[in-house]
Amino acid sequence: MAYDLVVRGGTIIDGSGGAPYPGDVAVQDGVITELGRVREKGREEVDADGLVVSPGFVDGHTHMDAQIAWDPLGTCSCWHGVTSVVMGNCGFTVAPCREEDKHLVLRNLERAEDISGAAMEAGIDWTWETYAEYLDAVERLPKGINYSGYVGHSALRTWAMGERAFEDEAKPDDLERMAGELRSAIRAGAMGFTTSRTRNHQTPDGKPVASRVARWDEVEALVGVMGELGAGIFEIAGEDTGRDPERVRDYLVRLRDLAVDSGRPVTWGMFSSRRAPDYWRPYFDLLDETAAAGGRMFAQVHSRSLNVLLSFETRLPFDALPEWKELRSKPLAEQCTALEDPTLRARLVAAASTPSGGRRAVGTEMRRPDYEWLFVMNDAVGPHVSVAEVARERGCEPVEAMIDLARERSLRCFFVQPIANENPDHVLEMMRHPRSVVTFSDSGAHVSQIMDSSLQTHVLAYWVRERQVVTLEEAVRMLSFDTATAWGFHDRGLLRRGFAADLNVFDPAEVTPEIPEVVHDLPAGAVRLKQKARGFHATIVNGQVVLRDGEHTGALPGQLLRGPLAAGRG
Repeated sequence: MAYDLVVRGGTIIDGSGGAPYPGDVAVQDGVITELGRVREKGREEVDADGLVVSPGFVDGHTHMDAQIAWDPLGTCSCWHGVTSVVMGNCGFTVAPCREEDKHLVLRNLERAEDISGAAMEAGIDWTWETYAEYLDAVERLPKGINYSGYVGHSALRTWAMGERAFEDEAKPDDLERMAGELRSAIRAGAMGFTTSRTRNHQTPDGKPVASRVARWDEVEALVGVMGELGAGIFEIAGEDTGRDPERVRDYLVRLRDLAVDSGRPVTWGMFSSRRAPDYWRPYFDLLDETAAAGGRMFAQVHSRSLNVLLSFETRLPFDALPEWKELRSKPLAEQCTALEDPTLRARLVAAASTPSGGRRAVGTEMRRPDYEWLFVMNDAVGPHVSVAEVARERGCEPVEAMIDLARERSLRCFFVQPIANENPDHVLEMMRHPRSVVTFSDSGAHVSQIMDSSLQTHVLAYWVRERQVVTLEEAVRMLSFDTATAWGFHDRGLLRRGFAADLNVFDPAEVTPEIPEVVHDLPAGAVRLKQKARGFHATIVNGQVVLRDGEHTGALPGQLLRGPLAAGRG
């Protein structure tokens, strides 16, 4: 017989963490049928000689709920080996929602997730009201990778309460409507329920997104619906506790009790920090404490610091300053020409060098940037040199160094501003924690500010190849089996007979993220950051080669991955 596809002559790293071995992978009808020596030919073959063959990577934290309407490939994630994603995190989804009320959903998403309202208006064909209908719409759409999704609290609230969702506590009948819709969504295949209680998530007019208005007992009641059904994961973007130990402990106890009482897995994100090493210790302890109490909880962690990318092409800390506004209103080429004027440069440097001469990348408080923690992106992996260090070497003000660095690259230069400042030892500790998963790209959100779709290739390029503190087998397991298991994709994340044929074929000596670029390829010409990768020879989804050397083959074999209560549906 001839197989549909044979990946021939590679080094198989199967996702289990076990030792690699040479062999072939045969695929029939989208499923792995043979591993090892495959004598039969494939109708299509991929030459993997000298390359690694691994499972496709799984990203459990994305925001592609709107993007999927216009981008079937799932960029930028697909370029970094990701073959399956989970959408709808942090309480943000585009369903449930009536078409005539879509402005309410856009209000939740536009600022909090930096998703252009114009892009969503132009790119989404609103054919649903309920979340079950949204899943059906996703299933019909052409897809290059696999998608699954949560129900978001903000959308659920605005669907049930309308404008009141942004101001009022839920009444009993409001909560009953939300519970009924959530119950229907889980039965239709939603992966769970998500919310946000952090002040970072605001509407365009600076008010809380809808989920932030909810009382904790509303959250408990909705997670309880999943407990009754025995299905679904609860994800929370966090709650503002500051550094008050009593408030932190109160929040952690509520999370622990929610996991134990509901019987549902609870998950949340953790990032590296410059703060004292024990800052995150209570959160680490919570994971084990919850398990000891009979609940399940896991942290979602990154492979580097959480960074905002600043540039003349997008935004700078000084854009709000009167002396900078005129320059920044011009097209990029005109800005570059104007900056040749030493008098103008001196005026800009003076304005930005005052104590209030710069705006924080996140928030509105005016303050001078910390140039020791503002870095120049000379390559995508790092470590990066600080603007302060460059300024000292050049004998100039840090702002002048930024201007000159940008001019040397025709203003196409990124400056890396950590939000949760990097502590590499803490990152590695988080990645290796037994109750964490390495994920959290936020792909589909923060599209002009943050580019973390490359977190998987960062693991391979930095932690495996450069630092040599994580083995390749360990890294592949982190990115495939561990994440697939956390979200219940039990036929993915491993190379095994009978498993879905999601695979990567890559060169471990070459795989790396590339420098991002600024593009205007969203609907309505909206801006976003785009980042590709080198070193991937092929990415295969459900047995079909979707990407060869980073280029789309035209195949769109992606599937909707429904939750466990939807077995046999669709």
